[in-house]
Amino acid sequence: MSTLTKQAEDYLDALANELEIPPARYEQAERSYKTLGEWFHRPTSSVAKYEPEVFVQGSFRLGTVIKPNSSEEQYDIDCACVLSGLSKLDVSQAQLKTLLGDEIKAYRKAKNMAKEVQSKQRCWRLEYSDEAQFHMDVVPSLPNGQDQRRLLEAQSFDASFADTAIAITDDQAANFDNISEDWPRSNPKGYAEWFKARMGKAFTRRREQVLNEMRAKDVTASIEDVPTYRVRTPLQSAIMILKRHRDIMFAEDSANAPISIIISTLAAHAYENEETIGSALIAILARMEHSIEYDGNKVIIRNPTDWTENFADKWEKHPERREAFGEWLAQVRETFEVVAKESSRSVITGHLGPKIGEELAKRIDAGSSGSLMRAPSAATAGAIASKPAFGNEQRRPTKPKGFA
Repeated sequence: MSTLTKQAEDYLDALANELEIPPARYEQAERSYKTLGEWFHRPTSSVAKYEPEVFVQGSFRLGTVIKPNSSEEQYDIDCACVLSGLSKLDVSQAQLKTLLGDEIKAYRKAKNMAKEVQSKQRCWRLEYSDEAQFHMDVVPSLPNGQDQRRLLEAQSFDASFADTAIAITDDQAANFDNISEDWPRSNPKGYAEWFKARMGKAFTRRREQVLNEMRAKDVTASIEDVPTYRVRTPLQSAIMILKRHRDIMFAEDSANAPISIIISTLAAHAYENEETIGSALIAILARMEHSIEYDGNKVIIRNPTDWTENFADKWEKHPERREAFGEWLAQVRETFEVVAKESSRSVITGHLGPKIGEELAKRIDAGSSGSLMRAPSAATAGAIASKPAFGNEQRRPTKPKGFA
């Protein structure tokens, strides 16, 4: 692993802090899916009898969201809504999507939201006002734990996370309009638990630190009241930096940009409890290919919660995406290998500017050194004192963003 100068460590620390979104954005996301969940449970709801549960997934759940590159870009809040009272033999994917879509459209109307609800391939999109700068994608889904466990155990794969698996809608699926047991699969809760486990002791220590700081301010809380996104570990920060580099490199070629789930999965596999952002980033980059398999015909990046799923399955049809990943990995390695050895902040800024954005690099150079984790303010601590109805507290399926 490369030697890291103190100046490089401080710069990467500050970079992670600059990429971190304001706590208010997480709170905004939490309020949004909580309010939608309450709507589904109202007395006149057509889905209340099916026990709807709304939860956030993806980068918001993992705590790896980064600020958009510009004020014109939106935050994408990914959610799932599971109707536990239905099964795959009760409805088709199309019927489930329509059932939930009617409720989401009624919600938009009741909340006086100006923009129409959009139907996407796997979800419904709720567009909030331009000032809010975010939209919420809601994936209709059903429980799929038992079927997922049978599938994995039949192939002697690890089924530790199977109980939280879900079946999701996809209007491109062959059986979208038919009653069938063959649905697309996902497991955002299971993936989040695997990711949390990969953060290791750093996550536990930092979560307890946040809890102690809350209690010192006389906030009544338990460890479950401190969700993942309130804790910043070296793994999360390293992934945020990698995503920013990716976004800038592929600003004009987003179709071939390495997808976040691949970056997050390979980084989490490669992380070995490094204590600082800089050491985690350099170590992850050195080991990032170690979890990539090749069976002689195709590249495989396995979903750690479902070994039958390949996150790189699109690479076979689009070999240019595989090539783009290789080019990105080579460039991001070179970028931070150089930065790691540098002791001048201005030189680091000059090198990183084209890779992470000139304005961002200059802002870091002009500011003070970042800190590995910022303590929550009293207001922030108070905001998480109450356990959210659809929070992301740790779950343990028989033991532990796709997704995600």
